[in-house]
Amino acid sequence: MGQHTVVLLPGDGIGPEVVEAARRVIAATGVEIQWRTFEAGAKALEMYGSPLPEAILEGIRGSGVALKGPVTTPIGSGFSSITVALRRKLGLYANLRPIKNIPGVSSRYQDVDLVVVRENTEGLYSGIERQVDGDTVEAIKRVTRQASLRIARFAFDYARSYSRKVVTAVHKANIIKLSDGLFLECARKVAADYPEIEYRERIVDALCMDLVLDPHRHDVLLCPNLYGDIVSDLAAGLVGGLGVVPAANIGDGIAVFEAVHGSAPDIAGQDIANPTALILAGAMMLSYLGEEEAAQRVEKGIREVYSRGQYLTPDVGGTASTWEMVDAVLSHVCS
Repeated sequence: MGQHTVVLLPGDGIGPEVVEAARRVIAATGVEIQWRTFEAGAKALEMYGSPLPEAILEGIRGSGVALKGPVTTPIGSGFSSITVALRRKLGLYANLRPIKNIPGVSSRYQDVDLVVVRENTEGLYSGIERQVDGDTVEAIKRVTRQASLRIARFAFDYARSYSRKVVTAVHKANIIKLSDGLFLECARKVAADYPEIEYRERIVDALCMDLVLDPHRHDVLLCPNLYGDIVSDLAAGLVGGLGVVPAANIGDGIAVFEAVHGSAPDIAGQDIANPTALILAGAMMLSYLGEEEAAQRVEKGIREVYSRGQYLTPDVGGTASTWEMVDAVLSHVCS
């Protein structure tokens, strides 16, 4: 185990609670981390006049890794989403969302084990729009060869590293022929370099039907930006929702790990927030840092607590407080 420097963004609402929960669980693994804490979101806007101060970006560039709590994007202030801004300014081109059942979490499906890889930087989310006339607007879907090749290679590298069998490119090239056609062309080109991994293609609406009927049909899903946004949330619903699913935004030599649920200001400070997603994001972070054994202990701790069902927060059918749940996870991580 080496020492790592990680930027910590507590965020807003329940953010500081679930971030502290994840930090404690990570500390229990024995991995040495020097945390550099910065405020982002509504609190940063109040303190510094910006929800995303430049010091945060410099800090993450310096450490290469951040753990981020949910943040509130100020409404009507002229500021865009903090998460989107981080992706763009730090070049975090890949959104990674592992989708796995946790024993004890209510779901009609069992043994789901999917990974959604989403291109983070272009497509309709490029934000290129124009007013044609008083009754018409246009949005431009921007797709480039460079970004498409890059995200395809990320997906196949991930599949190879984690012994995944199949990568499926998700598209609508039957209708959106040029832009989605380019995405598929790039995916096919990259697939040729990974002969041990099966390559498939699936139209996005048919894929959504597949996931609802039988999510076990798929393995790694390679998605353009908009489709990936929709598919990753749909897939999270298969295993219990956003409260139990972690995520990462990854670029070249830099990564931000997060929970994708909201800041839930209505329950902030009540000691009932579920820290599962951020603790699992912490496990993903440990794996990224090369601390695989520690990552597995954290994930095992979460699974043990859920399988026993004794110390769960109200949102997943229990009566435990946030810190009672954390203490239960710690007992398994430290054992």
